[in-house]
Amino acid sequence: MSHITAQDAAKREFIPVRIAILTVSDTRRMDEDRSGDALVNRLEQAGHILADRTICPDERDQIADQLRAWSLDPGIDVVISTGGTGLTGRDVTVEAHRDVYEKEIEAFGTVFTIISMNKIGTSAVQSRATGGVANGTYLFALPGSPGACKDAWDDILVHQLDYRHMPCNFVEIFPRLDEHKRRK
Repeated sequence: MSHITAQDAAKREFIPVRIAILTVSDTRRMDEDRSGDALVNRLEQAGHILADRTICPDERDQIADQLRAWSLDPGIDVVISTGGTGLTGRDVTVEAHRDVYEKEIEAFGTVFTIISMNKIGTSAVQSRATGGVANGTYLFALPGSPGACKDAWDDILVHQLDYRHMPCNFVEIFPRLDEHKRRK
């Protein structure tokens, strides 16, 4: 494997990614969805495209159905959900994500926890942020707080969803995410 230099990375052109935002909440409306707004603002500032956005109640089957539908939509590359990642009985977003994942990105939750520890200390243990892949689409579950969404975007996703980020990023392997389905 060849080493990619900073000069090589600088020659790469930005590739906009089509991102859908799913807010999981029994009570929130679109006009008061600060976490969803924070993610939309950040993804658009980074040059990405808002492909879709909706609010879904804290119902495991409904969340999983929305994730599956978006993962099968050729106009969506990434789904980011916010909310429902905590420890209460109604927090079922992580379980819904795992119902859909073909592969889990275990390190996503670990890196998010490290970032959170630097901001909120040991309270970070209450987050179950997760990431995975289904049908060639990246799926990420973030906590419902605007601060947590900003942290995940600013410290992880903005870099991994940028084709120019080195030494590697999620965008450069998009074409290979579902290669196992083409081999048959």
